[in-house]
Amino acid sequence: MRHQPGPPATSELEVVHETRYAYAAPVSLAHHLAHLRPLDDAHQRLQAFALEIDPPPGHSRDGVDALGNAECHFSLSQPHRALRVRARSRCTVVERYAALQPEAAPAWEPLAARLRYVARGPFEPATEFAQPSPYVPRLRELRDYATPSFTPGRPVAAAAIELMHRVHADFRYQSQATAVDTPLAEVWATRVGVCQDFAHLMAGAMRMLGLPVRYVSGYLLTRPADGGPALQGADASHAWVQVWCPGTPGVPHEGPGAGWLDLDPTNDLVPGSAHLRLAVGRDFGDVTPLRGVIRGGGAHTLRVAVSTRRLGPAAPERELLEGGQPEIANP
Repeated sequence: MRHQPGPPATSELEVVHETRYAYAAPVSLAHHLAHLRPLDDAHQRLQAFALEIDPPPGHSRDGVDALGNAECHFSLSQPHRALRVRARSRCTVVERYAALQPEAAPAWEPLAARLRYVARGPFEPATEFAQPSPYVPRLRELRDYATPSFTPGRPVAAAAIELMHRVHADFRYQSQATAVDTPLAEVWATRVGVCQDFAHLMAGAMRMLGLPVRYVSGYLLTRPADGGPALQGADASHAWVQVWCPGTPGVPHEGPGAGWLDLDPTNDLVPGSAHLRLAVGRDFGDVTPLRGVIRGGGAHTLRVAVSTRRLGPAAPERELLEGGQPEIANP
């Protein structure tokens, strides 16, 4: 695991995320949902955001979903053979976990016990993220995989970080090795995948022990702010997890992210100021950057380009990262 102690690092990041569809036949009607506006909180300040849609939608509506993610619904009723969606974001990202003390976290068993149903007991919102979800079903193999890290009485953050190390070591990253709908059981069997798969694996393993884990969609710099080695998974939107560690020193205790510790198993690190969060959910299906339903269109091609750069006087040259995979495919 790579983690920089000391004063929090801060990055000014600009991301341009462009998705292009080209259809073989005209699309007569389309309804789309976008999660492309980054989260805005004490550790990630959204300075500017613009969403361009071509052709212009006949109707659009901005809102916030039940999990606090910004979303945009838009519809097109005029025939079109192409669609371009371009999101430009500028954020100030502050490292959140510079003072993290994993060994001082609470033991994992009492946290899991807090989430068990008790008649007329208090509701704990984190319970939702301890349950199976469409992309993260219950797999007995994942319980067995998690158990060596979650020994009796072990601090939850320390155990989760060890599990992250193991996922990183035991599974091989290979761009486009899987598709959006590749079952988690298949990833487990082949030991090959992408960041979406590794996030789902970590979530599934810990949920089998009754612990909450959130899926995070976002971006990261190819070259992190601390000048370390190049990171994997930066050719499109990226994915990692948040583990519920309330009461852990160094984990925020106020605001919408209170109690949640970000971990990136693809790169075996605690995210700092090189990770920019778009949205959080149970799994990929809750936070797909762009999806929709259309009438017509026939066969289509899809191209995604993500450009990330660090702003400021010491900013490196612009990093242009392009990929031909679908927006909803492997980050």
